Amino acid sequence: MTSIDTNNTGWLPLFPLQTVLFPDGILPLRIFETRYIDMVRECMRLDKPFGVVAIREGNETGQAAQPESVGCTAAIFHWDMEAGGLLMISTRGGLRFRIRETRVLADQRLEARVDYLDADPAVALLPEQTDCGDALKAITDDFDQRVGRNNAQDYPFALPLRLDEAGWVANRWSEILPLPLKTQQELMELNDPAMRLTLIQACLEQQQILQG
Repeated sequence: MTSIDTNNTGWLPLFPLQTVLFPDGILPLRIFETRYIDMVRECMRLDKPFGVVAIREGNETGQAAQPESVGCTAAIFHWDMEAGGLLMISTRGGLRFRIRETRVLADQRLEARVDYLDADPAVALLPEQTDCGDALKAITDDFDQRVGRNNAQDYPFALPLRLDEAGWVANRWSEILPLPLKTQQELMELNDPAMRLTLIQACLEQQQILQG
């Protein structure tokens, strides 16, 4: 099991991306830059996570980007080295964190000292939110019938499914829906899982996935 230093005694390696990772989200990555291949290898050697942060300003390659202040740890649970030196990894979102300070290494990688945020409490869906869970269950049931769950690295959701928890359901819809990066970031930063799901429900109704 990947360990997280919640005592904030060290520097967390960061991977700035044009994406938002949510707790318990599955994020596959195709890594070709030597600096990040080295970072991932070190994380695997130490059995430690790295931090995924959305880019506020800059690019994924080249000079170190300016990250958002809140990100999510990523634990590696599968990897494969392809021809040409491409490293393929599958990661699972862990704890959210808030950046206290950053430093830029010689290879333009970012590291940060962070404060870890509390995990979502196991809040049940409100009666008026059950349609959100039912619609998500329809998606997971369809995937189970077509593909199954034999290969964890290919399954799009972390198991076990928690379709009765507001935070988990909200996070999965935040990943599935075609939301702007800024909106995803704002949803991920929300500490109230019921409010997060209320906002997601409004998006589902706006896109006519649910009836208002």
